[in-house]
Amino acid sequence: MRATRLGGFTLGQRRGKSAGMSDLPKTRGKLTPDRPLCDLTWLRVGGPADWLFQPADGDDLAQFLGQLSRDIAVFPMGVGSNLIVRDGGLRAVVIRLGRGFNSIEIEGTRVTAGAAALDAHVARKAADAGLDLTFLRTIPGAIGGAVRMNAGCYGHYTADHFVSAEAVTREGKRVTLTAQDLNFQYRQSDLPVGWVITHATFDAPKGAPEELHARMVAQLAKRDETQPTKERSAGSTFRNPAGFSSTGRADDVHDLKAWKVIDEAGLRGARRGGAQMSEKHPNFLINAGGATAADLEGLGEEVRKRVFQNSGIELHWEIMRVGETAPN
Repeated sequence: MRATRLGGFTLGQRRGKSAGMSDLPKTRGKLTPDRPLCDLTWLRVGGPADWLFQPADGDDLAQFLGQLSRDIAVFPMGVGSNLIVRDGGLRAVVIRLGRGFNSIEIEGTRVTAGAAALDAHVARKAADAGLDLTFLRTIPGAIGGAVRMNAGCYGHYTADHFVSAEAVTREGKRVTLTAQDLNFQYRQSDLPVGWVITHATFDAPKGAPEELHARMVAQLAKRDETQPTKERSAGSTFRNPAGFSSTGRADDVHDLKAWKVIDEAGLRGARRGGAQMSEKHPNFLINAGGATAADLEGLGEEVRKRVFQNSGIELHWEIMRVGETAPN
């Protein structure tokens, strides 16, 4: 299988509601019309989705997608930790997985987690079993997003431990995806648009539980020291121009890190409306109070422009931006 890359994903350029209730398949899950998405994103911005679908389980998800008109766009949404939903909202059915998709099972050195399982919970439970997935502990979000974006930190990536993933296609078929199918790259994969990851399996090296937990405590302390963890942010705003994550080692080089080129362009603390580039870590875009999605995205684009003018380096968004701008 060769898939369409998710990077640069845009959604919802058509005006008007995609479908009425009578046009949508029956479901055992919860289907909510005109659902505001601002409270479901970490940045607390965003207009409404035409529909928010919370499937009861995998069968419910597969049946719904299989019967849903192909003219209706679908957007799988995780916990909203790496996402800006534009102020005009999404002309789509937004799919958000919940309790039926957050299991964590361990057998030998294999860890299988539901797509809705939080990265931090997976890291802790693996450590309890003496398995090292500690790199996941400080990554905001859930396993589905970690696979889709090949999340990583401290020199480790989801791809390094990935075995396979289960997904439901836009046509409602269940498929198993390999690393070759997903073609992992820095902060991206080739997951087709509209496909929904439901579970993923990882292989983890063994370690002493007490040492793994101690490592995670140290990682959290370092994160809190260097990142605005108390602010409303969506994690790193731009990919590192160097093409890899920070390693966390003392000999790490920062010349081509996003925060460094932003800082050198004089943009630490830069503001637009309620949006700000963090004073603590200039690659963190934060909602400093009352920001709109337009404020946040506009500030991000201004940062990209000024960094390019200053250094000739083109920054690429790590935060996904979807939906329509608000009508004038």
